[in-house]
Amino acid sequence: MKLSTVVKSTLAGSVATVLVASQLAYADNVRLRMHTFYGTEVDEIAADLRDRVSEASDGSIRIQFFRGGELVNSDQFVDAVARGTIDIAHGVGSYWPGQVGIGTIEAGLPGAWVTAEEARDVFANQGLDDLIAEAYEEKGVKLIGRGYGSDYGLLTREPVANLEDLSSMRIRATSSIATVLEKFDVPTVFLPGEELYVALSTGVIDGAVYGGPVEYEQLKLHEVAKHYTNINLLNPGWIETALINPNTWERMSAEQQEILTTEIDRYLEDVHNWLEEGNQRLIDEGELFEFATLPEEDSRRLAEAALPIWKEEAEKSERNAQAIEILIDNATKQGRLSE
Repeated sequence: MKLSTVVKSTLAGSVATVLVASQLAYADNVRLRMHTFYGTEVDEIAADLRDRVSEASDGSIRIQFFRGGELVNSDQFVDAVARGTIDIAHGVGSYWPGQVGIGTIEAGLPGAWVTAEEARDVFANQGLDDLIAEAYEEKGVKLIGRGYGSDYGLLTREPVANLEDLSSMRIRATSSIATVLEKFDVPTVFLPGEELYVALSTGVIDGAVYGGPVEYEQLKLHEVAKHYTNINLLNPGWIETALINPNTWERMSAEQQEILTTEIDRYLEDVHNWLEEGNQRLIDEGELFEFATLPEEDSRRLAEAALPIWKEEAEKSERNAQAIEILIDNATKQGRLSE
């Protein structure tokens, strides 16, 4: 059967219309690979994020979630997002200081802040996040979210009343905390989290600065060390970062971008609340740990001792120097540093 020219034109136009509509629909749908540094403990929070984003966007945004180590190592998040291997990363700046020079400052220097509210103010209202966003932009990624970890206290086998008590103990600590403690003749060593139980139970170490009560509970450290001391040196002990690939970001509409950032913020807050509520539960129950707080004067001495670390970071770049100036001004106003 021969088709008239008019019919042929009509059919061709209809096919073209269908193809264009299909292409537009495809362009409006976004599939995002999101990678966190956490493990299975945040599965429920991640599922809530996926559901909320899908519902708010009428299904146009779908998130595939990956736990720590499943696709790429956490210290490779910046490169992976920049290349598009993953679309969104949820990590901590201290994992990549060699790639993003301000990362160590972003993650948290000893003495920088002692409450989540103070940390939020420093990042959001005092200009720290503006500097950090510039640094990430230079590395080909976009900062879209900020999370605030939780408690970062000292767990020991024996009670601690003051700094002097620590001089007879060997403490597990990361490099920046170790640098501060060593100024008070406190012996330190670094061990990964999975080795803390055996090290404490055998007396290889006498204590650790690793996280909050809920982290210590998850590692079952309450079985070998009962004394938790708030040292008022850094709380939250780590600051979390959400990054997205710029090309992925630009493919989304303004409405989709707003939905995503709103729900990422809620996800980060949910993680923070999960940690905070877990820590408070253990404090209220008072069964697994015995809680104490370092004297205010000792905490002040620790904060003062951290200044050389701040100076070292400031000397790395002009941007870092500006960030450290923000931290010094804030700590001085809070009374942790002398005028």
